[in-house]
Amino acid sequence: MNKKEILEIRKQFTPRNCAITRICGCYVDHEKTKKMESKDAFLSLPEEEAFKYFDIFKKTLSGTVGKNMLNLEFPLDAEMPGGTQEFLLKLRDSRLEDDMLLEEFYDKVIAAYEYAENYYIILIHAMYDIPGKASDGAEMFDASDEVYEYLLMSICPVTLSKAGLSYNAEDNRIQDRIRDWIVDMPDKGFLFPAFNDRGTDLHSVLYYTKKSEDLQPEMIGQLLGAVTPMSADTQKETFQTIIEDTLGEDGDYETVRNIHETLNNLIEEHKEEPEPLALDRTDVKKIFEQSGVSNEKMEMFDKNFAETAGEKGQLLASNIAETKKFNIETPDVVIKVNPERADLVETRIIDGRQCLVIPVDDHIEVNGISVRTIANIREDSRNVLPEE
Repeated sequence: MNKKEILEIRKQFTPRNCAITRICGCYVDHEKTKKMESKDAFLSLPEEEAFKYFDIFKKTLSGTVGKNMLNLEFPLDAEMPGGTQEFLLKLRDSRLEDDMLLEEFYDKVIAAYEYAENYYIILIHAMYDIPGKASDGAEMFDASDEVYEYLLMSICPVTLSKAGLSYNAEDNRIQDRIRDWIVDMPDKGFLFPAFNDRGTDLHSVLYYTKKSEDLQPEMIGQLLGAVTPMSADTQKETFQTIIEDTLGEDGDYETVRNIHETLNNLIEEHKEEPEPLALDRTDVKKIFEQSGVSNEKMEMFDKNFAETAGEKGQLLASNIAETKKFNIETPDVVIKVNPERADLVETRIIDGRQCLVIPVDDHIEVNGISVRTIANIREDSRNVLPEE
């Protein structure tokens, strides 16, 4: 699913567009014991309660595609009779009215989800009447020819509110605040089936994780039957390793800076596209060559890429690039540079030592205090009146 398709489903989580038919929940304590279960027609919920759920569902479809929201495909064995896909389809087609299927689903989540505290499993069934689209992109609500029927699951940590004092308006006094259990925004979730090309894709599922580095492979493998992809953090580390292995010990600052700039320029060129920019071995190789990596070093590139990312591995540009920062670090000094002005820093050999050189003609601050520059001194000298 791309950004536009995810946004289209998110828009259904409002009172006006609501397509949710049923909501079920299971509250689990820190000992993995089911403490409470609920089943309701969603439209029967009080308005204020429904709004809180809308916020949770929207959050389950938020973040960055490829980082917080991962498109997963079912492998062939998951689509065989008795596989995870068949179970999820049965659950969807039951419209959450089969108690035995629900109990089995909760048991699968509890067995796969790693969390040491209390949490709340929320599962909804919805039916979205997909509007057709005219050639100009306008929605035609009277031209729908498909209903997208889906499940959305959200796992929300439940935490105890902080201790403190509160004002009791009835008694007009300050008193100890009553602590209660609060349902937080989701930590994990999924949308099944995926909504690809504005239609039902039974072969895919969209997986949500609040923390990109915490994918929980057990959840993906046991509950969904899919293969766990490289996390965004692992992709970044992989790209850094490919650079280091290709350039070797004598990799210079200018080449690394050029790779940074080439990659960011590529992201800028594709920023209007709804699909995240994926880079395979050929794409990364081209970035290195355009950044000035020598032919001699590129001889080992294919081998380095295959060993680190896999022969057919792909890296999302948004996961491996630093578009908002450009840091240069030594054991004792950290220099933060505007990513768009990385060209201001260069390396030179001064008195036999490699040095970073940064032009500072205009303005310098040390801990927020302005200090003089050569430009200031020259300006002052021009303003001094000659003695008569």
